[in-house]
Amino acid sequence: QNEEKWDFVLVSDIHEMGSEKEIKRKKFLDELSKKGFTIKKIEDTKLFYGVRAPQHIFWKYQCLLRNPNSRQRDSAAYQDVPVTTRIRVVHFILQNTVTSDLEKLHDLMKKKVFEAAFPLHKKEQITEILKKKWARWRVLFNEQPIEEIRCYFGEKVALYFAWLGWYTYLLIFAALAGLATIAAGATVFSSSQVSKEICDANNTIMCPLCDQNCSFWVLSDTCTYAKVTHMIDNEATVVFAIFMAIWATVFLELWKRERATVATSWDLYGWDEEEEELALQLINNSQHEPRPYQHSYFRSTIVLILAVLMIMVLIGIAHALVIYRAVAMALFTQSEVNLLSKHADTIAVMTGAVLHYITIIIMTKVRSHQGCLARFLQGQPPLLIKPRTFSQRENNFTVKIFIFQFFTNFSSLIYIAFFLGRINGHPGHYVRIAGHWRLEECHPSGCITDLFIQMAVIMLLKQTISNIMEYLIPWISHQLRKKKKPPKKRSVMLGEEEEAEDPCKRQWLKNYELNEVNVFSLFNEYLEIVIQYSFTTIFVAAFPLAPLLALINNVIEIHMDAIKMMRLRRRMVPRKAKDIGIWLQVLEAIGTLAVIGNGLVIAITSDFIPVQVYKYMYSPCTRGNRTGMDCSTGYINNSLSVFHIRDFEPHTKVLPEFNGVQIKEYRDYRNADDYTYTIQFWHVFAARLAFLILFEHVALCVKLIAAWYIPDVPQKVKNQILMEKHNNLRNGLRWVEPWKV
Repeated sequence: QNEEKWDFVLVSDIHEMGSEKEIKRKKFLDELSKKGFTIKKIEDTKLFYGVRAPQHIFWKYQCLLRNPNSRQRDSAAYQDVPVTTRIRVVHFILQNTVTSDLEKLHDLMKKKVFEAAFPLHKKEQITEILKKKWARWRVLFNEQPIEEIRCYFGEKVALYFAWLGWYTYLLIFAALAGLATIAAGATVFSSSQVSKEICDANNTIMCPLCDQNCSFWVLSDTCTYAKVTHMIDNEATVVFAIFMAIWATVFLELWKRERATVATSWDLYGWDEEEEELALQLINNSQHEPRPYQHSYFRSTIVLILAVLMIMVLIGIAHALVIYRAVAMALFTQSEVNLLSKHADTIAVMTGAVLHYITIIIMTKVRSHQGCLARFLQGQPPLLIKPRTFSQRENNFTVKIFIFQFFTNFSSLIYIAFFLGRINGHPGHYVRIAGHWRLEECHPSGCITDLFIQMAVIMLLKQTISNIMEYLIPWISHQLRKKKKPPKKRSVMLGEEEEAEDPCKRQWLKNYELNEVNVFSLFNEYLEIVIQYSFTTIFVAAFPLAPLLALINNVIEIHMDAIKMMRLRRRMVPRKAKDIGIWLQVLEAIGTLAVIGNGLVIAITSDFIPVQVYKYMYSPCTRGNRTGMDCSTGYINNSLSVFHIRDFEPHTKVLPEFNGVQIKEYRDYRNADDYTYTIQFWHVFAARLAFLILFEHVALCVKLIAAWYIPDVPQKVKNQILMEKHNNLRNGLRWVEPWKV
């Protein structure tokens, strides 16, 4: 049975005898044979070559990477290597075997000499366990079999699922805090003094929302919108923002402890990736010389220029979305359809959010091509210095693509949070796009609801449509590949015996029909969750339901990824790792951005600061009239400025409603005569700045205290490592003792 255990399968089209492709294929297989590989050929509609490495390769691997304190010479010391290690070693040798034409496997695959190379999903006990306990929808809320995942897919994949499971578990607390914030807001849904004033403002006439054929409107028309705004924008939001800053830190610190425990239990704490890669290079070629460390300022300059260009493109896309919202607002407001004209601002925000989601999808496709470009540039030593190790290459790739995706996802949100309604000018002197369409304004209740809608639409679409497509596309692709298989030819001639089918043939065909995977397949899974983590933390003050949506998504995501890996995709090449790599630094950077982002949302986007300034400086309470009065009484009237109709721009055409009144109002702190800023504007501005500095310093201090308070490595793990070192030294001393004088 041993001869039927194959480490890898190579797939090739059937080429003509003597053709260039057939000669190149033969040269590559001959090189493998010289290294002692056993090769088995099966012919179907394609040529399949089973590859099995000789045992001495794995003995070398064990000898080179065994703990130097325990290097025994007896053959009993060589144990059977795990299947994951076999696959990893064989994959490395296949990728680095050079033919007489100086071509490697990836060169031959580019030239269509080989079509595919993959390890096999085999029908084993561990496969059945994973399919039963993990890769099915029925076990949605069961604990993940991390140890079995590690034994089948390797440590890197197991650590991804361990991290995702840990993140999902801690999201429960963030989701409960978000629900509590919404519940606290719901209690003031109808009782908020600010909302009441808007609902009762039947005589407060506001300036038109567009320049042509728009009428004046009454502030009380926006009563429901105001209630929703103040359900999100209240004192509980500030507490929730600080809680989420602490939560992000605690999550990462607790993960570091969990990772240390897992790495120690898997005997990976002292493992070094660079040492392993050097060992594999020497096993493949004993004459191998290591590449020295290099740094190229030219390469860094090229990367920086490309990054700046991509960010400028993304800012341009965000600008296009701003133009769309301004034009849509003008068109919807002038529409004859009552629903569109009445809810023009909300519809413009929602359609803008959908358009933003579509740009995210398009730019994600562009990103996949950009990834190909990045991998191409990294593979060209004459132009750019190639990273020394796969890990270094992956880290470089991760940083570039994450920055690209981050700006793609957040450019529009940044505009809504910090610029919408603040750069649009004022009646009589509006800022216009191309001198025609004026920029949209914030709702009288504030811009935070616009941010809430934008985040809600994007997160819901990403977690429904994107996830459905993420599962359906591989499933449909797998079904189509299965249907391409031609029917078996069976002899109908009487008395002719049918040749027995090779038992490997069915297994290899079944694996070939699965969808292709590559070394960056896991990268895409990480990127998806880290972007979601950004949504869950950075602007969470505006959307407290983000952790709940992330929690629901992750419970489904874990098992969807499991099903894809076990049932729809070829087996991923197992890789060793002792942590989640550069993603940890990315998550820490997001944690810092979350403190800054939420501080800015509360200070700038929210109405929290203007209300507090009014309460303590301008309200009736400051004059001693505190008996039973809400100190925010009169805030709405105080936050509106007066505008004279005669000062409208010449081309403005207003419908003839409320024509008898010559003074209308708008949301700002400006003088009625010359429209300059009032002293209250500067008081609010100073308070916003002071709050931002205070919030960020307090939140960052709390983060630092939490990081200090929770040790990265549990004492139990430290003591375990200490005892292992002590025992190794004691064993070494026993070897020295007989030689002492």
